[in-house]
Amino acid sequence: MSHRPSSGLAAVSTALLAMSRHLEVRDVLKTIVASARELLDAEYAALGVPDDHGGFAQFVVDGVSDEQWKAIGPLPRQHGILAAMLHKAEPERLADVREDPRFEGWPAAHPEMSDFLGLPVRDGDEILGALFLANKRCPKEKGGCGFTAEDEELLSILAQHAAIALTNARLYERSRELTIAEERSRLAHELHDAVSQKLFSLRLTAQAAAALVDRDPARAKDELQQVAALAAEAADELRAAVVELRPAALDEDGLVHTLRTQIQVMDRAHTARVTFASPGIRALPAAQEEAVLRVAQEALHNALRHAEAELVTVTLARSGPGARLTVTDDGKGFDPRTVRSAGRHLGLVSMRDRAGGVGGGLTVTSAPGEGTTIEMEVPGG
Repeated sequence: MSHRPSSGLAAVSTALLAMSRHLEVRDVLKTIVASARELLDAEYAALGVPDDHGGFAQFVVDGVSDEQWKAIGPLPRQHGILAAMLHKAEPERLADVREDPRFEGWPAAHPEMSDFLGLPVRDGDEILGALFLANKRCPKEKGGCGFTAEDEELLSILAQHAAIALTNARLYERSRELTIAEERSRLAHELHDAVSQKLFSLRLTAQAAAALVDRDPARAKDELQQVAALAAEAADELRAAVVELRPAALDEDGLVHTLRTQIQVMDRAHTARVTFASPGIRALPAAQEEAVLRVAQEALHNALRHAEAELVTVTLARSGPGARLTVTDDGKGFDPRTVRSAGRHLGLVSMRDRAGGVGGGLTVTSAPGEGTTIEMEVPGG
């Protein structure tokens, strides 16, 4: 008697638990593909999410190296077997995909594939994507198909739950987009109020200086110094708001590129030197990457606006399967206990909440006259 069904269902259960741990669409897609490949012991797996222009908005693969994937070239179009999955919404199980009349070949760098199993991922009548597997790892008799009816049944179970996980992830991302839009609106109002007040004070002070130039030059000089200080404060408000309001291109560019770009902008915009290093870092789950970015922004904001630092160094390094963010400045420092008791948290509570929200931790080391170091540890996927 075969023990395959029970072991298969256990593997399905493991795959479903893995999918439920992720809320970002890209992470869910990756987990679905990896789970399907492991579940059915296939050499290759892929999941395509269609766009509205005959192509794929996203196409996630497992079993193909990054170098191979780059060599293959642009995302595939919806044709041949791929189109069948998306338009007929029926499973396809083939002994050799290359012998199917719908097969139209593949790029030179594409790995050779023979036996094939494909299933649509559906939410009711809507096709969210198509899941493909190729090259079952098992002995194949001549003319036989590596994938079985039992494989198809297990993959069908996985596809049904994948549709739920993918739908939930999309809803989460839409909810987060609304939250971000609300936050951007709030920041815009705060920016308007803060800068308007600064500019109003700037105007009044400039008018006072002009009135005093002839009769009291010394006082006029003091007023002009105040004008310079107010202008600097207004510029700081604008710089901080630009960083907060600029949408982080994490999905397109990744954490390292996004951080490096923002730090280069800060280095040019401020008198302090701001540096960035990222030794050995690799991609993290989307939630962790967003948390690291926001903590880095908050720590940089504190160092550049409050610490009077001349040098700020940001390091993002690999730490086991996760990462460690370190932001160090040579500014005036502070006593964390005094800051907390005075009710001035400098964003420390927010940073700790962000770190804790993704299963990480935050450490703050500072003392008056000795600068500050913010260290954040986050786990990997």
